[in-house]
Amino acid sequence: MILPAGYSDDARAIWNAATALNRAAAAVSPAAAALPPMLFFTDPDRTLRPWETAARLPAGSAVIYRAFGASDAVETGHRLREATVDRGVKLLVGLDPDLAEAIDADGLHMPERAVEQAARIRSDRPGWILTAAWHGSSPAPEDLNALILSPVFPAGGASAGKPALGITAFEQHVKAARLPVYALGGVTPDNAATLAHTRACGLAAVNAIQSAFR
Repeated sequence: MILPAGYSDDARAIWNAATALNRAAAAVSPAAAALPPMLFFTDPDRTLRPWETAARLPAGSAVIYRAFGASDAVETGHRLREATVDRGVKLLVGLDPDLAEAIDADGLHMPERAVEQAARIRSDRPGWILTAAWHGSSPAPEDLNALILSPVFPAGGASAGKPALGITAFEQHVKAARLPVYALGGVTPDNAATLAHTRACGLAAVNAIQSAFR
């Protein structure tokens, strides 16, 4: 999909890189074809009004809502669902199946420490999209639709203290994984296209997507 008029050059750079990755991955793995090419990760400290960004995302993309136990999680979740449901944008919830049920989300995203729950959740909700964080240091978990590998580039937030993988190491991890893999961590409009030959199935970001899709 080509973005219509009204989007910034930064938005086009990220979206074009993400969709190119997804097309290339889908040519090799049919599982990648059904996945969103771009994931917008929310963060309580950095995305204070995530539904506004969600309402600008192109059809086919997805939001991963990380509430981290916030008292207004359900309210924010409903706002995100309202912003996405008629736009063809998927909504996944971080780690909390009950919250995902409450806001009629499309799936769940799990931290790496919780991937052992994937088989049970898959059994309970076979229609959900299931993703999980992965840092490449342990065997890639299964019972999932995709992995999110980070940090590819020097990043902020929770990944600020972790060394960046770099493109070469990232590509090696993608090749070793049995599942489609997204690139997360320090992805910007300026470096997104450099991931073109890594076999990633798409891109994920917090600040870069929020800034680009205003």
